[in-house]
Amino acid sequence: MQNENLKPARKKIPRNKIAEQQPASRIKNFSEVELGFTTEQALLESERCLMCKKPKCTDGCPVEIDIKGFIELIKEKRFSEALEKIREKNTMPGICGRVCPQEDQCEKTCILGIKNEPVAIGKLERFLADYGIKNSKNNSQGDTGLKNNNSKKIKAAVIGAGPAGLTCAGELAKMGYAVTLFEALHKEGGVLVYGIPEFRLPKSIVEGEVEYVKSLGVEIKLNSIVGKTYTIDEILESGYSSIFIATGAGLPYFLGIPGENLNGVYSANEYLTRVNLMKGYLFPAWDTPVKKASIVSVIGGGNVALDSARTAKRLGAEKVYLIYRRSEVEMPGRIEEIKHAREEGIEMVFLTNPVEIKGENGWIKKITCIRMELGEPDESGRRRPVKIPGSEYDIDTGIAVIAIGQGANPVLTQTSPDIGLNKWGNIIADDIGKTNKKGVFAGGDIVTGAATVILAMGAGKVAARAMDNYMKTGVW
Repeated sequence: MQNENLKPARKKIPRNKIAEQQPASRIKNFSEVELGFTTEQALLESERCLMCKKPKCTDGCPVEIDIKGFIELIKEKRFSEALEKIREKNTMPGICGRVCPQEDQCEKTCILGIKNEPVAIGKLERFLADYGIKNSKNNSQGDTGLKNNNSKKIKAAVIGAGPAGLTCAGELAKMGYAVTLFEALHKEGGVLVYGIPEFRLPKSIVEGEVEYVKSLGVEIKLNSIVGKTYTIDEILESGYSSIFIATGAGLPYFLGIPGENLNGVYSANEYLTRVNLMKGYLFPAWDTPVKKASIVSVIGGGNVALDSARTAKRLGAEKVYLIYRRSEVEMPGRIEEIKHAREEGIEMVFLTNPVEIKGENGWIKKITCIRMELGEPDESGRRRPVKIPGSEYDIDTGIAVIAIGQGANPVLTQTSPDIGLNKWGNIIADDIGKTNKKGVFAGGDIVTGAATVILAMGAGKVAARAMDNYMKTGVW
């Protein structure tokens, strides 16, 4: 029985600070910035947990992890069991422990956080995932799920091997379905491998989590573009009882200003894909074509913009501007990523918006910007940026990276016109992922637009349950 007298003492234990590479060193490499908890730190941090009778932290977790349960196992030094406790609900703890915005989810609802700093739930999750890597040859910590052996022999298809697709495929495999996952690229992971830089999420971590999903019995077919290689109807006609579409948001948005077609202007999608998936970060071992410049300007204020700016710094840029039309308060990027960017010398240019890109001999040379001020709140709840007449000025730059969001890629949906879309081209699905087409479910960014990894994983998990119910009952 929990000793209530211990709770005040726990409150006095300060939140453990995770070790990091120093900024001067890390801007010269693509190695991970945060180094992870030691065993001693993890044990000490676990002691901060109040072991609430009705833990609110799980309510804030999109994949419903038993947070209290796994922290209690850490306290007892039962690390393998703690990892398995997480894997009961989350197939990818190594990823979530690194890129999930815990400060807006589980840690935000932590009771300790009302008057003190919340328990470092994400850091503890990462500790367990890293422990699993160090102590298990296959990174599966014993429970591979192969005991299911696809016992139902019913075939289910998943399209897109990003966070939503991998999660859904893993959940269906655990239920005993024969799952095939179709991935358009030559590598599994989706945004986890093409979008998130190595210094935030090492490729080896993603590979390990993918191997775990495979160990559950999931078959992955790479270089399979649904909409080109196959259509949705062809997959259904080939014996699959249900399909989950998780193709993400891979179509970049642009500013719609003069000069965006100049050489040296990238979408963040292309820039990060060249560096991450095409191994530009391993230069000169991999001579991936990506332009480098002494001055780089990134337009946007989210995590993708921050990733692009910090990547440019590591590729040798002396000066990197992050140009954002609102103030820092409205930035959607994670607080710790903004902090890391500042430490690395990224120059934040707030209340500024590009109006033209100027070039010479076909190459970008300058960005003409206009200063902004904040007006009334818009539909997002943030104050709307308003132009200040006559405040235009130029910023010299050698590269511009446009990181203002992504939309739905139409390749799949163009060949499935009977699937309902909204005005932005996203698939219309209800809260369990059901579309208007019988047997077809969808979730993640292809439904919501660009959002977080963990929300996509939550959508995959919910859809897997709904698909299971449909395949059991045939009721649509």
